[in-house]
Amino acid sequence: MTTLADPRPGGRPGDLERVPALTAALAARGVHGIVLAYVDTAGVCRVKTIPTARLEAAVAWGVGMSPVFDTFLADDSIVTTDVLGSPDGDLRLYPDLDHLVPLAGQPGWAWAPVDRITQEGERHPGCARTFLRRVVTEAADRYGLAFKAAIEIEWAVGVGSAPADEFVPAATGPAYGAVRQVELSDYTADLLAALTAQGVDVDQIHPEYAPAQFEVSVGALDPVAAADRSVLVRQTIRAVAQRHGLRVSFAPAYLPEGVGNGGHLHLSCWRDGVNLHSGGDGRYGMTATAQAFLAGILAHLPGLTAVTAPSPASYLRLQPSQWAGVFTAWGRETREAAVRVVTGTAGRRDQDANLEVKPVDLAANPYLALGCVIAAGIDGITADRPLPGEITGDPVRYGPEAPAGQAAVTAA
Repeated sequence: MTTLADPRPGGRPGDLERVPALTAALAARGVHGIVLAYVDTAGVCRVKTIPTARLEAAVAWGVGMSPVFDTFLADDSIVTTDVLGSPDGDLRLYPDLDHLVPLAGQPGWAWAPVDRITQEGERHPGCARTFLRRVVTEAADRYGLAFKAAIEIEWAVGVGSAPADEFVPAATGPAYGAVRQVELSDYTADLLAALTAQGVDVDQIHPEYAPAQFEVSVGALDPVAAADRSVLVRQTIRAVAQRHGLRVSFAPAYLPEGVGNGGHLHLSCWRDGVNLHSGGDGRYGMTATAQAFLAGILAHLPGLTAVTAPSPASYLRLQPSQWAGVFTAWGRETREAAVRVVTGTAGRRDQDANLEVKPVDLAANPYLALGCVIAAGIDGITADRPLPGEITGDPVRYGPEAPAGQAAVTAA
């Protein structure tokens, strides 16, 4: 469970006492350095690294990093705002020890997500991890809600020796086909071993639709830990690929045409240990709270895509009839709707029922994406938004006016 306490100068309560045992355990595993990672506004993972012996100092006083990275673009060019983008100032990176893990794909290194605070010990408003933690905390305080979340990760595997500006698929064979799995069997087996060693529970890993594309689905956690896990899994996918002479792309569109890589969000609301998407009196067993939460996401979906699908390449992926969820609509197990209601298998619905938000890709900052989607759902609960009718089949066959009994559809 992720700590919900903000870091502070001198260290979070109890953290310093944990450092000697952690440092000894890391040294016993041959870990010499620790990657301190966060995701910036452009969705790029930025890092500082420290020797393992410096962990105590980092836990107590943080590690310096300029706030200018909040105005870095994906190509590392820098823009400015009225308050950000200058060479002035400094922030402190504080590792979350609950999620510090040795990297099986990068022997000699460990990894930890960080929160960023000012030199005065205040929350940095540009820290997306802090933002998500605040959204989760406020939902618990106001509504008694907790959440479980997971982020699907799709990626394409390319030949490592290809020219830098050219993607050459490293596997052949049809979508979801055995040929592709066999051709990259050693790579995916090593990837599974690395994820297991890092404590990541994998639900499934399989060839996907596009050329040399794969997908991994991981177990659900609290939202902050789920976003952390998304960053860690991608780091591991890339590291293991490099050791096999391969390269990977998480880009929403990595070929000029065809299906790109998504990063669908799975999310469920819980209260007092009970899944609110199951056992209720609403549609498909949803409770009134779950229905209003879904309605809130739908109401804000066109605006949410600025966060969940933030790059120009995102809109090459967001095409109708490609299971990308380009219409503001929902449906039970309807993979063309922007929000798919997953009821789960009979006998497991109280545990497995959830929402899948589909117009999301891995150019998004996962902390911002989850925080904004949850905030939209909370707005639906606050406003007691009614749930519109559902969609069945491919929404592209409808115009703006849907048939009787169906929801009107608009582009997300």
